[in-house]
Amino acid sequence: MDIVAHGVWVSLGAVWMHRHRRLDRRTAAMAVGMAVVPDLIQLLPLGYLALVTSDGWSVLQAYANALPGYEPAMSPVLSELTHHLHCVMHSALVAGVVTAVCWLWLRRLWLPLLGWWSHILIDVFTHSADFYPSPVLYPVTYWGFDGIAWNTPWFMVVNYLVMLAVATVMFRRK
Repeated sequence: MDIVAHGVWVSLGAVWMHRHRRLDRRTAAMAVGMAVVPDLIQLLPLGYLALVTSDGWSVLQAYANALPGYEPAMSPVLSELTHHLHCVMHSALVAGVVTAVCWLWLRRLWLPLLGWWSHILIDVFTHSADFYPSPVLYPVTYWGFDGIAWNTPWFMVVNYLVMLAVATVMFRRK
């Protein structure tokens, strides 16, 4: 799923949660941040490239808007780095370790982590095997579920229409 959609879904979830259990704005904002950070971290090397090279911005744009089979050519180091950052940030095993450490430290679930978990769960089903499958068991395996490619035009339209419908229902009931 695209970065904006991850943020919108978690925002809607935070509004729903706040109606059933008090949720302060800071926690909600951190959850939204955690929902978008997996994709942003993967883009960090490309963002750096955009700042220090003349063609970096065009590579970043091509990468962010790529369709399966049309990813921009990148150096092997940059390609591997973005790939492994993607794998780390989309791994349920990695998120599980972070969640366990936070739980042991705080003696409770740190709610903003639900944003990261929602990102992983959504991406498992909205990434195809052809285009950045979510390797939920990384680093044990690179295997990822073969879902619907999030950037398929009809899927993006349906996703945003469903978000709009959910938001409309939620705010009308208020």
